[in-house]
Amino acid sequence: MTDIIFSNASILDTLGGEIGAERHLRVAEGRIQEISESPITSSGARNIDLRGKVLMPGLCDAHIHVNALSPDFAAISRLSPTYVAARAGEIMHAMLRRGFTTVRDAGGADHGIARAVEEGLLSGPRILFCGHALSQTGGHGDMRAPGENAFEGCLCCSGVGAICDGIAEVQRACREEIRKGATQIKLMVSGGVASPTDRIGSTQFSLEEITAAVEEAEAAEIYVMAHAYTARAVNRALACGVRSIEHGNLIDEDSVALFRKHDAFLVPTLSTYHALAREGVEAGLPKELHAKIYDVLDAGSKALELAHRSGVKLVYGTDLLGSMHKYQMTEFAIRGEIQKPIDVIRAATCNAAELFNEVGEVGVVAPGARADLLIIDGNPLDDIGLMQDPERNFKAIVKGGVFYKNEL
Repeated sequence: MTDIIFSNASILDTLGGEIGAERHLRVAEGRIQEISESPITSSGARNIDLRGKVLMPGLCDAHIHVNALSPDFAAISRLSPTYVAARAGEIMHAMLRRGFTTVRDAGGADHGIARAVEEGLLSGPRILFCGHALSQTGGHGDMRAPGENAFEGCLCCSGVGAICDGIAEVQRACREEIRKGATQIKLMVSGGVASPTDRIGSTQFSLEEITAAVEEAEAAEIYVMAHAYTARAVNRALACGVRSIEHGNLIDEDSVALFRKHDAFLVPTLSTYHALAREGVEAGLPKELHAKIYDVLDAGSKALELAHRSGVKLVYGTDLLGSMHKYQMTEFAIRGEIQKPIDVIRAATCNAAELFNEVGEVGVVAPGARADLLIIDGNPLDDIGLMQDPERNFKAIVKGGVFYKNEL
């Protein structure tokens, strides 16, 4: 790979929360090799002048489903895995074109998809995958209708979720996903919108089952992320050692105290509820499930405000499905009504890096970090709206030192 020298770059410091004086960067072998106040020379390097542009780290989305070509998960399970993978390629390519260079899949993506991206067979962000999202019988990962008794899903087959009941089955399910390279384990610990037989307010998995999953993850030096809405479900999970709570729309003061006590993270996914409310049925969500959205829609922003005010670590997530993936940038607008631009940007950069256990690897522009970079026409610290139109405002997108968009 040819060295790239970016000259006169105004770098957005996600940790410091400011844009510094112009600097010069050298990128080689997929990483930032040096940053200097003085011009850098390197034989045969490609030189790019960024004067007047802002350079920032590539974005992270901590809650996506690359296989979710529809909000009807039961329908997805009936499709050919090869067809689903092909559609996932389209979804991932669009994510990369929006500036997302690292994403964490919350159920469905596996080692094959991640490897295809790593080897350049598919264009997309680097994927941190959990394999199957684990669910109890009748939980948020069980997509059978009340009249269905057969279940063909298993840990060896492709699919968004897998069912396991009891400590021994949970342990085995975790070990299978860890064997296949999972970077985190995903548990469903409360009811959800897309599942046909549970209630939003239900708690799922026993405390012993959740603890068993946490112990298996920690033994493998990874962690557990958990789908949860209500304070009751969230608090049970945090007390058992879950590191990352997904959604959390109905948390309370006790919840935020537990987040801080356990140094855990909250990943709100507000954009998906707005999208589902507007066009979920049209996109494929079964009509009988659509009403569930309103149990959590308005509460999401209130939960974000409470968590932000209380100092909970917040990370950017979207959880969009099917045709609604196109709204991935609206999370900036929704959160921007409550938080300052730098706080929203941190959620999609350095905060995500901390959650992923990749501090210094992603989410910052610093020597040694991956050369995942965005070059923006304008200052997003002054106008978070710039992040909502990447096609116009992102002049270049670089992942691992390779340009995937270049309009400089």
